[in-house]
Amino acid sequence: MRKRRLEIYLSSLKKSPNPKLKYEEYSLDPKSASTILYTAFCQGDVQGKKVIDLGSGTGILSIGAALLGARCVVGIDIDKDLTRMAMDNMNNSNVRVEIVCGSIDCVRGLFETTIMNPPFGSWRRGLDVEFLNKALMISRVIYSVHKASDKSDMFLRKKVAAKRGEMRKLGNVEITLPRLFDFHRKARYKVNANFYRIVKREG
Repeated sequence: MRKRRLEIYLSSLKKSPNPKLKYEEYSLDPKSASTILYTAFCQGDVQGKKVIDLGSGTGILSIGAALLGARCVVGIDIDKDLTRMAMDNMNNSNVRVEIVCGSIDCVRGLFETTIMNPPFGSWRRGLDVEFLNKALMISRVIYSVHKASDKSDMFLRKKVAAKRGEMRKLGNVEITLPRLFDFHRKARYKVNANFYRIVKREG
């Protein structure tokens, strides 16, 4: 499946009508999701691999990974409403993804690749680092999205290095957010984010 076709397919998935601020439920738009997924695919980290999506939401990254030929895909999210929507999206996509409702703390086992759009940690400080730490525990290769800023970049690199990981920025995505919460004043917002490939060193 080519990138443009993947983007079109992902745009047909159901989106969350009632995102919850406490979980920082800012979904990736189809263009950004397809860019991240296709980059991981071209690096050889999706096709035939065991993949997990931490904070999978409505399943856009999980389903995308399955469409790109992942051998096994697990998506986990703490929001039961989103996991139900992810199940609907999966069933309508004719792919197999194991959707789990729960905290990332309940994840056990090892995966070859983690692909995730974690919370930025704006409302609950350190939540993005919790996701990174979990990903480094359960997989060797991680693709992760984080709000773009020099300060954030340096902070995350130090955290990853402390866990024997190497972090490389692969690109930038402009996430388009609709008006989600009461404090939003505009119809749409643009958020600049970096996406990274993180590799855990052996030994």
